[in-house]
Amino acid sequence: MSYTSFEVNIENKIAHVHINRPEKANSLNFDGWAELNKVFDELSSNSAVRVIVIKGNGKHFCAGMDLSALMHIAQSYEGTCEARKREKFSRDLQMLQDSISSIDDCTKPVLAAVHGACVGAGVDLISACDMIYCTASAHFCIKEVDMGLVADMGTLQRLPRKIPSGVMSELAYTGRKLGGEEAVKIGLCNHAATDLETLYAYVDGIAAQIAAKSPVVIRGTKKVLAHAQENSVKDGLEYIKNWNAGMIYSNDLMEAMQASMEKRTPIFED
Repeated sequence: MSYTSFEVNIENKIAHVHINRPEKANSLNFDGWAELNKVFDELSSNSAVRVIVIKGNGKHFCAGMDLSALMHIAQSYEGTCEARKREKFSRDLQMLQDSISSIDDCTKPVLAAVHGACVGAGVDLISACDMIYCTASAHFCIKEVDMGLVADMGTLQRLPRKIPSGVMSELAYTGRKLGGEEAVKIGLCNHAATDLETLYAYVDGIAAQIAAKSPVVIRGTKKVLAHAQENSVKDGLEYIKNWNAGMIYSNDLMEAMQASMEKRTPIFED
């Protein structure tokens, strides 16, 4: 798979997605956001991939939206009809939202390994990931408030599921920088590493553990966890009952049991 704004490498069932615009601090232009959607749609349906890790090339993870993307949107609203301008804006924003949602909707677990700056739309991006890891020197910032905008690509909807409401409000209202160690303290990140090399080794180790599990079980677990976030415990129990009634008699279950009896590592088909 070849892309303009991303490098994608698949090795040992793990897809490594590198944001690849280091000269622009990995900020994404309009085409880059459309490409993000394509990347995750393709990886979601690729049976050779069991887990995905997002990283950033260069000094920063993602500085958000490139100013050229905003220019693209602004310049496309020609004419005098206000209704048509607003329809066009709505379509463009939907495309951007869909790009972030493609991470959330991906059937495979998505891990983010953050270093340097993760700002604005970069926070939207990580908010859609299943797990977030960072370097201690990394920083996060909901920058939209300083730009006269209400964050509109998922941060305000997804981040409150990860961090306490009071902290969420403070970050959204002030736009202050959140450091890596504090990000772990409030529950945004799972772990803060001392440096980038240590971070990547740690995250790749977690990804390898996930990749060794039954892909059917991992996909099912992600679906059930997502359902649990939106529904009551009672509804969640009904959901998992029906899920397992349909999925439990898999080859993977038989392989796991056989491997346990034989004291060996199970081998699951893609």
